This record gives sequence, structure tokens and C-alpha cells, in this order.
Amino acid sequence: MSDAKSLLKEKTLVVALGGNALGIDPFDQNKTINEVVPYLIDVLVPGMRMLVTHGNGPQVGMINSAFFFASKNPENDVYVMPLPECGAMSQGYIGYQLSQAFISEFRRRGMKTNCVNMMTQTVVSEKDPAFSTPPDKPVGAFMTEEAARAYAAETGFFVGPDSGRGWRRMVSSPLPQSLLEAPAAKELLEEGYLVIAGGGGGVPVAKQPDGTYKGVDAVVDKDRTSAQLALDVDADMLVILTAVEKVYLNFGKPNQKGLDSLTLEEAKKYIDEGQFGEGSMLPKVEACMHFVNGRPGSMALITSIENAKDAVHGEGGTRIIS
Repeated sequence: MSDAKSLLKEKTLVVALGGNALGIDPFDQNKTINEVVPYLIDVLVPGMRMLVTHGNGPQVGMINSAFFFASKNPENDVYVMPLPECGAMSQGYIGYQLSQAFISEFRRRGMKTNCVNMMTQTVVSEKDPAFSTPPDKPVGAFMTEEAARAYAAETGFFVGPDSGRGWRRMVSSPLPQSLLEAPAAKELLEEGYLVIAGGGGGVPVAKQPDGTYKGVDAVVDKDRTSAQLALDVDADMLVILTAVEKVYLNFGKPNQKGLDSLTLEEAKKYIDEGQFGEGSMLPKVEACMHFVNGRPGSMALITSIENAKDAVHGEGGTRIIS
């Protein structure tokens, strides 16, 4: 085994997939998942433990809107579905497709590894500043500004521009504090399962005075939840997969420059300079910083799905270190 692979043996990786990358159509999504999963399995070396998270922005918005509009016709006998329940539904069907793809690919390769999908609840504070400021977490499909404003007028939902890619519905996005199912996820990882958890950032819940939990009308950022989950399960590496091979300075400009590594100090400097897009790279870099800062000696990695294996094994991507 090479030195890089030897270092990864017995290590735990948390790998985050984006919801936008999977698409919104369940049939296209299943096709994409079956194309993505082999890349993730390629990352594995004997003894490595992997937990996979995924986004749900397009999917949770689709589910919520479908119930809303269906409920407007009394003949449908359909009720408006609360956002936490919509998040749980998205975890179920995205996780089902991911789990099926992993198990099928494991069997095709003759691997004995098994996979489990966990419905996950993320603890947030009802006093989080996100609830006292305009919603800024995009969910659902992209629309033109005209269509979005008409959608807002009909539904009462907030809408806004998303990183220059179009307009979408906006919801509150509080910071994750912990995940209720993290201890169970850690046990499953130690038993050798590939675990799918934290889907869509997890269903946001708030602890009540009597010690119980209740769902909160919000969506937690998937990358920030992935970082918190990585801390909760004592992961050694957080891997955030995106559309680009690495983090860039002056992204999209003639003087664009890729970064092989970022220290926490450098990352903060570039954030202060406004180098990273608020709806795209910024939350990914901040999530990596949160993980690395909270677990000394750990490392975070931002790269593309296609480059995941090489990047995890030391070639490519952007590494965030303390």
C-alpha cells in the first residue's frame, strides 16, 4: 500500500455532496447518483470509514411547493406540509437512491461493505440570528425574477437572487449546534458501514424547556452540518465536493488562481477581501474552517467529484489546514 493510502487506513472521512449537483427530477437524480457513487467508492481503501452527506435545496423546495399548491384544491385532500417534514421526506428519497446505488456498486465489485441511510435531526437555537433577519438560504427550482415575484405573491414565500444564477425561494438557515443521531452514526461507522446522514443539513429541531425537541421552519446549510457532523463523529477529514477542482482567487476572471492549500489565517483574509461567493464557495470554506478549528490535526478538502480519489490521496483539490 502506498504511503498516502497507509495514512488513510483506519481514518474516518465525511464527504459532502451538493443537492444542486443531483438535480431536481428524481429520475435524472437517480441517474446522476449512479454516476457519482463509483467515484466515491474509488476513494475507499481497506479500513477507511466513510460518512456521506448530501444537499436537498432543490428537492425540499419542490416537495414543499407541491404540497402547497396541491392543498389549494379541496378535492385533493392534501394538507400543507411543514418544512421540517419536507426535509425529512427529502432525506428519505435521496438517501434511498444513494443507498441503493452504493449497495449495488459494492456488490458489483465483490465488496462486502454495506450501507445505511439515517434520517438525521440537527439541533439549532430558536434564538439564532437567522430567524430575525430576512431569509437567505435558497431552496427549490431556479426562476426568472418575474416568475419568482409572481410565485412570492401567490404563496407568501420570500424570494431572492441566488449567486447570479437566477431567483429562488429563500428560507431561514440557522447554524447547526449538534446532531441527535451522531452517536449512532459513529457506532455504525465503527462497525464498518458506509453511513449516509445529515441529508439536506438534517431536519432542524430546537430543544424545548422540558427536554423534548420540535421541528423548526428552516433549512440548515448542508456544508455547515457536514462540518459539525464530522466533529461529532471524530472524523479525520472533511471532504466537500463541488463543481470545481479547487478553490480559486479571482474566480472567473483572467487572473484566476487555484489554491492548493489554505491556512485558517489565509482563509479568513480572503473572506474579508470578499474572494468567495456568498451562495457558493463561502459556506464551503467556512464549513472547512469550522471543522479544522474544532479538531486540531485534522484536514478539510474542497474538490470536484471527478477528482475526489486523487485529491483525498494527496493530489489536487484545496486543502484547508490549521
